[in-house]
Parts: sequence; structure tokens; C-alpha cells
Amino acid sequence: MPKKKKAKKAKKTKLLKKLKTTSKVADKKSSIPGQDEKPEIKKIKKQPTEKRVYNLKDFVVYPKHGVGKITAIEKAKIGEIDIQFYKILVEKEKLTLTVPINQQSKLRPIASINQINKCISILKTKPKVKRTMWSRRAQEYDQKINSGKIYELAEVVKDLNKNTDIIADQSYSERQLFEKAYERLKSEFEAVLKTGSEEVKKKMDKALGRPINSEDTQ
Repeated sequence: MPKKKKAKKAKKTKLLKKLKTTSKVADKKSSIPGQDEKPEIKKIKKQPTEKRVYNLKDFVVYPKHGVGKITAIEKAKIGEIDIQFYKILVEKEKLTLTVPINQQSKLRPIASINQINKCISILKTKPKVKRTMWSRRAQEYDQKINSGKIYELAEVVKDLNKNTDIIADQSYSERQLFEKAYERLKSEFEAVLKTGSEEVKKKMDKALGRPINSEDTQ
């Protein structure tokens, strides 16, 4: 083969090798994560709204105040923003709450019959006696009462129950916490079971082993 042809062939082979190497490097670059990718554009989200919808006359639980009834669903304009909110009457405290609909996480629906039955089972169990200082226990009980969780409320009633109506058997602060938890739980029992206060009291006292007046059982 003449020298010229050999040189031409070698040049062509070298050029092909160079092209292959260049394409491999280009492929490698394109495979690097984030390389040449367009930045993701995130939309500004609007004020979040809750999916659950409560209706007029529905019973709900506001953790710090207990059971309330929705008496109105109203609208108001604050600045340029339209806000819809619930008016909730907490009868036991003679208090009306205003809760914006987009802050429904502060509310929960009242318990189911199954949850009420489980609460009765909790009330029947033995109270847990802790050895810690009363001030610390009182704080824990108060947190449970205001948690809005019905089982925790039932546990406080059960743990502070003395099976008696004699005031001397409890300290003033114990009595106060017991009555607060007892009334909160009783009001939810009334709303769920749709029965009167006396009927619910008998049911709870029976589960707690508390004395029931003879005229109530007739």
C-alpha cells in the first residue's frame, strides 16, 4: 500500500477514535444528576384549609374547654381576606368560642359509642398511684385534661377517684382536678349517649365504684 494511503487511513482512524471519546464524555456529563436540569418552580400555596366540615348544631370538642355545640357558621372580612368561622357554645363554661374554619385542627368530633364503652372500661380499672410529688402529678393531670383526648381524660378521672363523696378524703387541688375531668367526661357522655345528666352520672359512678344515692337507683 502506498505511503500516502496509509497515512490517510491512520488519520481517519485517529479522527474516529477522537469522535467516540468526545461522545462518551458528553454522555457522562449528561448523566450527572442535576446537570442541565431546569430548576423546579414551586407555586406559592394559599392559606391551608381543613377537609372536615362540621354542620350547624354539631357537637365538637375544643381541648381546653371541652364539649361545645356549633350555634352558627358566619363570615367576616378582615382587611381584604374573607374568613369563615364557627361559633361554638360551651354550655358548661357559659362561653362562646370563635374558631376559623381553616383552623379546625383545634377541634375534634365527639367520641363514638365504642370509644365511650372503652372509657367505661378504663373507669373500672384500678387507679395508678405514682410516687412523684403532687405538684408534678397535678401538672401531668392538667395536661391530660386539656389534651382533648377522651381516653386520657378517663384515666385522670379513674386515677383521682377516691370512691367517695367525702371532701376530707381529698386535698382541695385533687378535688378540683377530679371535678374538672369528671365534668368534662360527663358532658361528652351526655352528648354521645343523648341522655340526661343524672343518668350519665349513675353510669360513670357505677363504673368508678362510687356511692349511688338510693333514690337515684329506684
